[in-house]
Amino acid sequence: MTKLIKICTSIMLGMIVSGIPLCYPPAKQTVPYQEPSLFFPTATAAPFWSAWLSDPPQQLNFDEFYSSSSSLGLIFSEKLQSLQGSRITITGFMAPPLKPTLTFFVLTQVPMSICPFCSSDADWPNNIAVVKLPDSQTALPFDQPVTVTGILELGSQLDEETGFVSLVRIRADTVKKVE
Repeated sequence: MTKLIKICTSIMLGMIVSGIPLCYPPAKQTVPYQEPSLFFPTATAAPFWSAWLSDPPQQLNFDEFYSSSSSLGLIFSEKLQSLQGSRITITGFMAPPLKPTLTFFVLTQVPMSICPFCSSDADWPNNIAVVKLPDSQTALPFDQPVTVTGILELGSQLDEETGFVSLVRIRADTVKKVE
């Protein structure tokens, strides 16, 4: 029972942090019959879907992550903070993963030749992002750029499975090799 409460609490906190309301008021708009929605052919569409689907992702660059640093650590830039919970797109390089099938990977501004678990954090640049994948995916070549689109998450987080600590995360919708 305690484990179930922890899981439910984690889900609710995740929804709150990502800006998803726990309940939705009745929608005031309906989808016109001639223009079916992806999810609701002729029914009332939830307001958050239409905004999420219609707004293009905001472009983010690695040099826009932090405004400065202090004795307490890195300080997020105003732009990064304003994009928290929003759909963003960013281009970088997949760091060498531990295994060929991934559920997450580290996105870096420049190609890296070492994996995050094979060296100390002193060898890693500050402006990296952990990319969480919706499904397992095969690793892409780590010397070619990839473009990631997804929801931006900020704040220190420890992955209990791997022990990896991240400040910037992206819940990816898509990961595409740049041609």
